Amino acid sequence: MMKRQTEFIPDTHLLTHILEISADLHHHLCPRQVLGARMGLYGLRLLGLWNGRSSTPYLNEGKRLFIIVETDGCGADGLSAATNCWVGRRTLRIEDYGKMGATFVDTLTHQAVRLAPRPEVGEQTRFYAPTAESPWHAYLEAYHVIPDELLLQAQAVELTINVAKLISQPGMRVMCDNCGEEVMNEREVWVDGRPLCRPCAQGGYYK
Repeated sequence: MMKRQTEFIPDTHLLTHILEISADLHHHLCPRQVLGARMGLYGLRLLGLWNGRSSTPYLNEGKRLFIIVETDGCGADGLSAATNCWVGRRTLRIEDYGKMGATFVDTLTHQAVRLAPRPEVGEQTRFYAPTAESPWHAYLEAYHVIPDELLLQAQAVELTINVAKLISQPGMRVMCDNCGEEVMNEREVWVDGRPLCRPCAQGGYYK
């Protein structure tokens, strides 16, 4: 069961630290990075993986948290900085729907929650940042301080994909029987008893 809280804003020093990490990777700070960081902290809190009071970043020890993010844009960097879920660590997967949504999965309990910005959040930015010099700056400032429950909508979900299969296991690799290239993490496709990479079996993004 998701833990319900109201009117919560994360620790200012923690959020600033997370955004410094994100901005360093991104080479600047933008509103969607702040939104991604806020999503990350809220997702951790809803799953009970972070109590909301700690001022130290979440380490994701044992890769307990797995995230599916629905954009490959700026928000993904803020999300990673807040949760220590990264594509290279195989704890972050991108399903590019072009949406600022993300699903957080506790791989121990299999609980999953999807977060997305509330549709009306854009209308709130001027209230929370009345002196901002532009709409862009209003988003940047407001995303720091709008309470979680007013900024984001949360929905408990059941995944239609097997997370254990996505994560796979160390050392799982085969050679494609057609092109000879290595296929890792159980991503091969078996055709007539032959292991093939997906481009050879189904066609790829190049030809």
